[in-house]
Amino acid sequence: MSGTRSHWEKVYTTKAETEVSWYQPHSQRSLELISAAAPDPVAEIVDIGGGASRLVDDLLARGYTDLTVLDLSEAALAKSRLRLGSDAGKVAWVAADITEWHPPRAYDVWHDRAVFHFLTGPEEQAAYLAALRAGTAAGSTVIIATFALDGPQSCSGLPVQRYSPETLSVRLGPAFGLTRQAEEMHETPWGTQQEFSYAVFRREA
Repeated sequence: MSGTRSHWEKVYTTKAETEVSWYQPHSQRSLELISAAAPDPVAEIVDIGGGASRLVDDLLARGYTDLTVLDLSEAALAKSRLRLGSDAGKVAWVAADITEWHPPRAYDVWHDRAVFHFLTGPEEQAAYLAALRAGTAAGSTVIIATFALDGPQSCSGLPVQRYSPETLSVRLGPAFGLTRQAEEMHETPWGTQQEFSYAVFRREA
C-alpha cells in the first residue's frame, strides 16, 4: 500500500473527521464483536487501519488496557492522539504499511474495518495475510469488515475488493475458521448507505 500513502495523508490533512464516508461516532458493530470475543479488559487488541477512528475511544471507555492502532497515515493517527488527549498515552500507535509490517507479538484480537478491501492485488493480499499470521496465534480472534458483495465498488477514489463472509473465509484459508458473521448498513455523514459485511474467525493453528 506504500503507493497510496500520499493519498491517505492528503485525505486526512484536507478533510475534517466527519467529511469522510467511513466516519462513525461509535463503531457499534465492531464494539459488539470485540466485546464478545474478548470480554477480559487485558486482552491484546490491534486495530488495523484504525487511524482517526473513534473505536479506540470506546474501547478505552470500556476498560481495555492493551490497545494498538496501526495506520498508513501519520495524519490520521495524529487526529486520534489529539482527540484523546492524555488518554493517548494508553495506546500504542503504529504508523506503518500493513503489507510491510512485522507484528512484534501475537494479539488476542485482530480487527480491521478499513484496510483489507483496499488490497485488490494478489501480492498485496498475500503480504497482508503474512502479517495476519505473524500477528495472531492459535485461539486468536480475527474480525474483518469489508464492503459486501452488493456494496460500493470504490471508496475515496480507490477501487476495492468486495467480499461475503464465505469468500473472505476462502481467501484467508483453512487456518482461520469462520465463527460468526454480520451485516451493517453504514450511513455516511451525507446520508448515503453502504453495505458492509463482517466476518469473525478463530485461528485454528
